[in-house]
Amino acid sequence: MDLIDDDTPGPGGNAPEFTVSEISGAVKRVLEGEFARVRVRGEVGRVSRPASGHLYFDLKDDRSVLAAVSWKGQVARMAVRPEEGMEVIATGRLTTFPGQSKYQLIVDEVEPAGAGALMAMLEKRRVALAAEGLFDAARKQAIPYLPGVIAVVTSPTGAVIRDILHRLRDRFPRRVLIWPVAVQGQACAPEVAAAIRGLNALPAAGLPRPDLIIVARGGGSLEDLWGFNEEIVVRAAAASQIPLISAVGHETDTTLIDYAADLRAPTPTAAAEMAVPVRMELLAWAGEQGARLARAVSQRGDARRQRLADLGRGLGRPATLTGPARQRFDLWSERLGPALQGFAARKRNAFGPVAALVRPELLRRFMADEARRITERAARLQPAQSARLARAEDALGRLSARLAPALTRARADALRLNAERRRTLAGLAERLYAAPGARRAALAERLARLDRMRQTLGYTETLRRGFAVVRAGDVLVGSKAAAAAATALEIEFHDGRLAVQVAGADPAPQPRPRKARGDPGGTPGDQGSLF
Repeated sequence: MDLIDDDTPGPGGNAPEFTVSEISGAVKRVLEGEFARVRVRGEVGRVSRPASGHLYFDLKDDRSVLAAVSWKGQVARMAVRPEEGMEVIATGRLTTFPGQSKYQLIVDEVEPAGAGALMAMLEKRRVALAAEGLFDAARKQAIPYLPGVIAVVTSPTGAVIRDILHRLRDRFPRRVLIWPVAVQGQACAPEVAAAIRGLNALPAAGLPRPDLIIVARGGGSLEDLWGFNEEIVVRAAAASQIPLISAVGHETDTTLIDYAADLRAPTPTAAAEMAVPVRMELLAWAGEQGARLARAVSQRGDARRQRLADLGRGLGRPATLTGPARQRFDLWSERLGPALQGFAARKRNAFGPVAALVRPELLRRFMADEARRITERAARLQPAQSARLARAEDALGRLSARLAPALTRARADALRLNAERRRTLAGLAERLYAAPGARRAALAERLARLDRMRQTLGYTETLRRGFAVVRAGDVLVGSKAAAAAATALEIEFHDGRLAVQVAGADPAPQPRPRKARGDPGGTPGDQGSLF
């Protein structure tokens, strides 16, 4: 349609008249005809996501702004969603929006304008999530040494799951639970996040709870791995109560899930190696430890046996330990019989004079006198007791007539108190009578212990161990010179004394024999030097 410029004067001239809709439609056809499908590069600004699912945003540079819109179906197919501040290349068609007299770009594909823009956005997101503490090392969990059930979140049709299963089968076969997800594209992030949350909630459904989660994907470009950089995936990995290993991409690929995971594996195969140990190595290690244990037990037993043998050589023989005690027992057993016989004879001799005075006539006479005396006292006691009782009853009658009931109760209380006091006094008297006997028994026991200690500490016990006492008359000899100067010596052993004549000296009168302390008839003052 041509627009005619007419300079003819007049109210309307020759210019045709158009309605607003006609002008808007003409502009729309011209714009869509000139720019059928275009690629526009610019910075994303003012992103809006209403409840309808459409996406509205602006593309701008340093001088102009272009409105852009993506319908709900187009947004679902986008690999990368535009975010504010991101430089992108938007592909779509230009059109107009007659309702607001503006033109806009209908975008059906968005791609970053180079790796630099994606990396800048990735770094910005990483810093924001790190500031929330999602990447802190303190919140990471330890990987179980030998998990019973391993869950793998990956594509069920790729080579990754086959590599993981093959490596687990070679190292240590375990039960594997596979949760299929999309590993790239628009559905990747929500499916991976849902898989992590679902595995953590498995006990509520009655299924076995996995001990370890592996999120795996093969290598690819930054755009292919972008789903593992989404915030929803990072938060799900950080909130997982089950230890999680991230195995996304190759060793040089880094995604944000690697920072939130409890452990990062450079490749999916390496993740399987980190998850389980080598079974044969465990068997070899267990065998080695068993051998070491057996050697240690054997060596410990040998050392204890050798130690016992060494200690046994240092102990005395039982016969040597019991020999002196057996000899003392024999000595006392020989002396016990004659001592008992002598004691019985002395008691019999002491009882003889007394037995001569005790005759049956005397006993009968004594018993008759005592019976007569008791009968006389009983005859006198009965009238006196009756008279005493009558006088007491008369006095009690006179007093009871004078006593008021209150005084009677007081008297009864006093009598009861006196009875209790008499019982207490009787108990104290019994204790008093028993105290001297207990005291005498304790003192006798203490005296017996002191006497046994005296005998143990006396020099006679030393004589029994092979020592002797040397005397020159009543003088103790304690040196060789004193012994050489004496004319006669007396040597005391544990079983007696022996007189010794010194060579070249005149015979001296034999000293009277003495008994050592502790022997019957010995004197407490006999002591001497020992050698």
